[in-house]
Amino acid sequence: MKPYIIILALLFSTAASLEAQNSGNRFQQIGSPKQIDLWPGSMPDDQRAIRPDEIISNKGSVTNVSTPRLIAHYPAHPNGTAVLIISGGGYAHIETGKESTPTANWLQSEGVTAFELIYRLPLENWKTTNVPFEDAQRAMRVIRSQAKKLHIKTIGIVGFSAGGHLAGIIATEPDKRFYQPVDDIDSLSAKPDFAALIYPVISMLPPNNKTHAKRSILGDHPTQQQEAAFSVERLVTTNTPPTFLAHATDDPISPVANSYLMDEALKKNNVPEEMHIFPTGGHGWGLGKKGSSESEWPNLFKDWASNNGFWK
Repeated sequence: MKPYIIILALLFSTAASLEAQNSGNRFQQIGSPKQIDLWPGSMPDDQRAIRPDEIISNKGSVTNVSTPRLIAHYPAHPNGTAVLIISGGGYAHIETGKESTPTANWLQSEGVTAFELIYRLPLENWKTTNVPFEDAQRAMRVIRSQAKKLHIKTIGIVGFSAGGHLAGIIATEPDKRFYQPVDDIDSLSAKPDFAALIYPVISMLPPNNKTHAKRSILGDHPTQQQEAAFSVERLVTTNTPPTFLAHATDDPISPVANSYLMDEALKKNNVPEEMHIFPTGGHGWGLGKKGSSESEWPNLFKDWASNNGFWK
């Protein structure tokens, strides 16, 4: 393991633990997570001569990602389910402290093998703004490559905010070639068996095209064709995996209309779905503050996944 990643992992664990305590989360990390690099050598669309040190805030917000990777949380008694977890941050930073790490700790406590995704950010000097999609697609394949060894039978994807957009793109376009294959792992499917999109950014089309996520991926003046190409509700087909949605009506960052659009597209294509809209909660609640209405989503998601056979 790279020395700087060890240091970052320690800082990350401490920051996430503090954030979990502040949010009322009672799920604690079990053992030390394992870092798994996504790419065996050079990465697609890498043009950096020097890789800057990764930066992590005291609340677990990650920037300057140079080594995209998975942070694997292995349960003591695995139940055969694995989940790729993608934090949001408007594609400008990665909110691991309040989203992916608490969620990974909860899933791990439930017997789920949880993988947090540390993905490249589009505005950090790469050849293309597609780098998050390259990393997320590769991550699904890396997890699938370990399925037999880890006794994994189903693989899901959970995304928050802009991470919900990223998860939605992977769920709806698993076969799109975001990068040229680099090894045998890339012959594996990138399609998740199920998806959960939590206060997600879905549409890049008006009137929902005012998010930071949209500007990070498409810039300030994209064409409507470009906006449509990255609007998840336009990409849903009958092949889209069953999907769980959770959102708050008072979300000021990603309007609740995003989840309504996704739910409508799923129903139109006869994709099994379940949507929960909470009256309050705003944006960025992660697992939700203890006692709040939105804090019910993990149990609702677990019940939904269990009823659909994804969670034993």
